[in-house]
Amino acid sequence: MNKSIVIILFFIIFASCKEAVKKENIQITETSRVEHLPYYNGESFTPHWITPNTEEEKQFHKIPDFKLVDQLGDTLTQKSFNNQIYITDFFFTSCPGICLKMTNNMTKVQEAFLDHPEVAILSHSVTPSIDSVSVLKTYAEKNGVIDSKWHLVTGDKTEIYNLGRNEYFVENDLGIPKDINDFLHTENFLLIDKNKHIRGIYNGLNRASIAQLITDVNALLEES
Repeated sequence: MNKSIVIILFFIIFASCKEAVKKENIQITETSRVEHLPYYNGESFTPHWITPNTEEEKQFHKIPDFKLVDQLGDTLTQKSFNNQIYITDFFFTSCPGICLKMTNNMTKVQEAFLDHPEVAILSHSVTPSIDSVSVLKTYAEKNGVIDSKWHLVTGDKTEIYNLGRNEYFVENDLGIPKDINDFLHTENFLLIDKNKHIRGIYNGLNRASIAQLITDVNALLEES
């Protein structure tokens, strides 16, 4: 092959590689522009990118007040979580299936934020007629629940189911109407910010999803 042709081919290949690297760098820069977590306001969990501490954020969907009782017999309301981020889920103590794995994974979240009083955990019983305060206390002791960090709550079934389905949107059965007679059962964990907005949904059975939850809690701590 002619020497001059080889030299020309070399410069063409070199220029192409250089351009490819340049484009890749641009993509990385674009991907890293997101500065805060999205907001959610419905069962489809479509992300909304809202600037925190704006009028739009103030008008966005919030978890309403509630009145429930935890494993210590203490009454909890939204005021109990003032100035706190909290992670929430729905379970029952006699669950033979996924609940124990969810509890084990939530324990990892508890451990990650033991030294952060701004982070709490709220687990709702979906069988409140069975899960009395004493039953919840026994379950807490058996599973390493730290009372000051993690609240297992019971209360009025209608209120708990309404919170789960219509406020936290924890079930994935889009468009399927349900009432109080339909059992509420879900593996989802939700991340709630200090202003009571939903900021993330996670599979409570998946290790990678739990790791992402911990990362997102840290992001919220920086945001607030």
